Amino acid sequence: MQQYCHSLTQYKRLITREVKIGDLLLGNGHPIRVQTMTTTDTMDTMATVEQTIRCIEAGAELVRITAPSKKEAENLLNIKNELRKRGYNTPLVADIHFTPNAAEIAARIVEKVRVNPGNYVDKKKFEQIDYTDAEYLEEIERIRERFTPLVKICKEHGTAMRIGTNHGSLSDRIMSRYGDTPIGMVESAMEFLRIARSEDFHNIILSMKASNPQVMVQAYRLLIQQMQSEFGECYPLHLGVTEAGDGEDGRVKSAAGIGTLLEDGIGDTIRVSLTEDPELEIPVCRDLVKRYDYANRKGITTGNVPVIDKLPYDPFHYTRRKTFAVNNIGGNQVPVVIADFSKVENITPEHLQAIGYQYDPITDKWAIGDAAADYIFTGHQLISFALPGTLKVIVYPATYAQTEDKKSYFPIFDRAGFASASAKSEGINFVMIDCFNDATPINDYSFLTDFANDKSVVLCLSSTNGNAVQSVRRMMMELMVQNIQNPVVLITDSNWNTVDEHLIHFATETGSLLLDGFGDGICLGMHADSYALQQKEGLSTSGRNYLSNTSVEQFINSSAFSILQASRTRISKTEYISCPSCGRTLFDLQETTAKIRKVTNHLKGVKIAIMGCIVNGPGEMADADFGYVGSGVGKITLYKGKDIMKRNIDSEIAVTELINLLKEHDAWVEPA
Repeated sequence: MQQYCHSLTQYKRLITREVKIGDLLLGNGHPIRVQTMTTTDTMDTMATVEQTIRCIEAGAELVRITAPSKKEAENLLNIKNELRKRGYNTPLVADIHFTPNAAEIAARIVEKVRVNPGNYVDKKKFEQIDYTDAEYLEEIERIRERFTPLVKICKEHGTAMRIGTNHGSLSDRIMSRYGDTPIGMVESAMEFLRIARSEDFHNIILSMKASNPQVMVQAYRLLIQQMQSEFGECYPLHLGVTEAGDGEDGRVKSAAGIGTLLEDGIGDTIRVSLTEDPELEIPVCRDLVKRYDYANRKGITTGNVPVIDKLPYDPFHYTRRKTFAVNNIGGNQVPVVIADFSKVENITPEHLQAIGYQYDPITDKWAIGDAAADYIFTGHQLISFALPGTLKVIVYPATYAQTEDKKSYFPIFDRAGFASASAKSEGINFVMIDCFNDATPINDYSFLTDFANDKSVVLCLSSTNGNAVQSVRRMMMELMVQNIQNPVVLITDSNWNTVDEHLIHFATETGSLLLDGFGDGICLGMHADSYALQQKEGLSTSGRNYLSNTSVEQFINSSAFSILQASRTRISKTEYISCPSCGRTLFDLQETTAKIRKVTNHLKGVKIAIMGCIVNGPGEMADADFGYVGSGVGKITLYKGKDIMKRNIDSEIAVTELINLLKEHDAWVEPA
C-alpha cells in the first residue's frame, strides 16, 4: 500500500473483500458495478417497477429504493415479486434513514440494505455535546444495542449491507468530537463496521459521500488507511458525490470526485447522483468505468512511471502546491484558462463569443463574462484585430518571432526548444513537457535544469500515457522534491468520440490533479480526429441534451470553468447542491431546480442547496450559503447556512421568498 492505494504511479485496483448481493459479486477485483436509485413513491408499486425496469435496461446492476417507514419496507416485497415475475432479477437495495424497524423488515425481503450511521440511531439537533470518554463509550454501546439486531437479520438471510456515511448528516455526537471533517465521516462508519465485525458479519460495503468533491476524496482515502491499519484489509467501496446537481455541472462534479478515486484503483461500485431521471445516471457511470478497461482501448499504453517512496504532499488535506507568479499565473492567483483555437481558421471577433468575449462594434468595446478565458492558443496564427485587454495569445516560437506585439503574444516551446531558443519572451515563456513518455529515460530529470525556477517560465504538463494522471502527478512530485516552483498549466487532450466521453475525460484527468492542489491553469483540447468528428456531428449528448453550447470551443471553455468550480479552485458562477430525488422527495426536484437556476444563475459564488426532504437537507446546509428544503407536502423551509430563516412556506411562493432571503442578506444582485 502507498498511503491509500496499491500504486500512485501505475493503475492497479485496490483489492477488497468479496461481497455477494443476490447473485451479484462485488469487490475482490470483480468489475466495477454501476447503480442508481428510483425517484418514485415506493407505495406506488407499478410506477416503481416500471422505473426500475427502465434503469435495469439502461444498464443498472443494482437499483436502490427508499423505505422511509415500515409500510414502504413491506411494499418492497410486492415490487420485488412483480419484477421477478417479469423476469428481472437485478438485486434491489432498501435505502434506510431514521427507522431501524423498516431496515429490519427490508433486510428480510431485498438483497441489500443501506443504513446511514448518522441517523440510524442518533437524531440530529445541531447540538454541541461534550462527552467524557466513558460517556462516549456508553453511546457506542447504545448503538450496538440498536444496530446488532439488523446485523443478525442480514447474516441470517444472506443480505448485504452498505454503511453509507453522508457528510451532511453526521450525528451531533460525531460532530461534537470530530467536527465537520472527513475523519468524522470515517469514524461514523467505523463505529458501525466494528460492531458488524464483532458479530462476524462481513457482507458489507462502505461509502463516504459529500457534495464537496475535496471532502469526499479525502474521506475515502482516510477510510482505506484506517481499515488497512485496524483490520489489515479493506471492505468494498461504493463511490459517489452526493447532491451533485444536474446537467454539465452535475456530471463534472461527479467525475472529478469519483474519477479521482477510480484513477488510483479505488472503488467497487459507483452511483452518479443527478437531479434527473435515474436511468440517465447510468450512461455517465459507464463513461467513467470504461476508462479503466485498458485491454479493450486500442492504442492505449501505460507509461513506465518511476515510483516514489515518500510523498512531498499530504493526500488527506488540501494544500495548493507552492509556486511563484509569472504574470497572472501561479502564486496565490486563481488558475487561468487557456482556450485552444489552433484548429480555428481565420479567427474573428465572433469566434471569441465562445470563450466569454462579446464585441460591440457600435461602442468599439468588449463585454467580458465571468467565464472568459485568460489566454488563447492559436498555434501558427496571428490575430488580425485588436484583442480585449485581458486576453493574451500563445503561439509557436516561429510565429512569436514574426509579431511586433510582444506584450500580448507569448511563445510556447517544447522542452528542448526552450534551451536553444534565440528569441524568448521577457514576460512569459510556456514550456511543454510530455511526462514519462517513451523518449524519456526513467529517473532522468536533468532536462529540468534548463528552466527550473526561471521567473519567466510556465510549465505545461501533459502525458500521452494511458495512466496520464499518475504520470503528470509524478512529475509534479518531482518538481516539489527538487523545490522547483514554476507555475504549471495542466494540458488535457481527449481522443474519445462523444461529447459525454470528452466531458468525463476532462473532468477526471484535470479535476483529480486540481483536487490534490496541483495546477495553476488548465488547457483542454481534442485530438484532430475527435475535433473533426464533433464539428461534423455537433454537440449532441446521450439522453436529454444538457448542453447549451454551440461550438466545440464553447463546450471546452465551459467544461474548463466547470472543472475549476467543482474543484473549488476558481469560482465563476452560482453553485447548486441539488439532491437526485427519491421516494421521500416532497416536490418536483427537476422542475424546482430549473426554476431556481433560472432566476439565480447570475449570482457568482453563491451556493444554493435544493433538497427534497429533511434526510440530508439541514446537514448539507453546512456546505451551502442558502437552502431550499422540502418540509411537508407543498411546504418549503428556507435556510441560511444551517439556520432556519423561513419555515413551512407554500411552495408556490417559495422561490420568490428565496429571492427575498437573498436580498435580506446582501447576496442578491439584479441580473444584467
